Amino acid sequence: MTTRREFLAVGSAGLCVSSVPLISAAQPKAGVSARIGILGAGSSGGWAPMVEALKTGLRERGYVEGKNLVIEYRWAEGKYERLPDLVAELIASKVDVIVTHARAGIRAAKQATTTIPIVMASIGDPVAAGLIDNLSRPGRNVTGLSFFGREIAAKRLEMLKETLPHTTTIATLMDRSTIEPADIHALESAAKALKITVQVADVKSVNALESTLSGITKSRIASVLVSETPMLISNGKAVGAIATKHRLASIGFKDVAEGGGLMSYGADIPAMWHRAATYVDKILNGTKPGDIPVEQAAKFEMVINLKTAKALGITIPQTVLVRATRVIE
Repeated sequence: MTTRREFLAVGSAGLCVSSVPLISAAQPKAGVSARIGILGAGSSGGWAPMVEALKTGLRERGYVEGKNLVIEYRWAEGKYERLPDLVAELIASKVDVIVTHARAGIRAAKQATTTIPIVMASIGDPVAAGLIDNLSRPGRNVTGLSFFGREIAAKRLEMLKETLPHTTTIATLMDRSTIEPADIHALESAAKALKITVQVADVKSVNALESTLSGITKSRIASVLVSETPMLISNGKAVGAIATKHRLASIGFKDVAEGGGLMSYGADIPAMWHRAATYVDKILNGTKPGDIPVEQAAKFEMVINLKTAKALGITIPQTVLVRATRVIE
């Protein structure tokens, strides 16, 4: 399992090497049709790549939708108050496993059932969020995959400061309702060490992106850090494009840079959902979820958009550029 010390070394290497292999693939039981529920906190369109990655992983293990696999889909579309009703529908449909993501989705599933296995396809820190006991033996009916949320945010701040050394204030785009207060405090502490002030820009819907990012510019802040909340992940490319439109140097996850933002650094979320199929397979073949260690993200990506840098009049330092796993020109 990747340690936090090993993770922090990624900043100079650009890519994290895999952690300890999890489990070997088992085969689906002959004549048995598995029933999986996907509980999405975001939108079906925005999370389509993640769902497809999960389905690919399941096919690799012998589960084919429409043959020996039934998938029930429920999407909150960013309206987290709907999650309890949606998970109740999945339970009523007698799913064998619930696959979900983000604190809101995992917490809703966990509060609704103590018997149906829950696979966390992606979350920052499930221990800090109080969702599991520990990574090695999560206990109860929850297991899955996590990424180093706080460390990733801190590393993004470092990258931005290295690229724009005169930066003193940065806005962080997030939905406060999906972020633990301790995570915000950790981000503020990391910023303080870099002599940066962080201002939280709370945004809950895609319709508010334009006005929120415009407001950041009007407050004379020139850069923005984009957090991994369900709505923002669903609209990452739009975030990147709108941020650059308002001449904001943005840093976040991959879609932000691909959509026209300045740069990105973070875990490969679709790869995590692909890996989640391994957990589903193991559970369907009889392993208790609480006995399966939670795996931390093994693949990290750093994307720099040189086209955007040129448009914003920013020169990317060579020390930052050489760490990129991909450059958009």
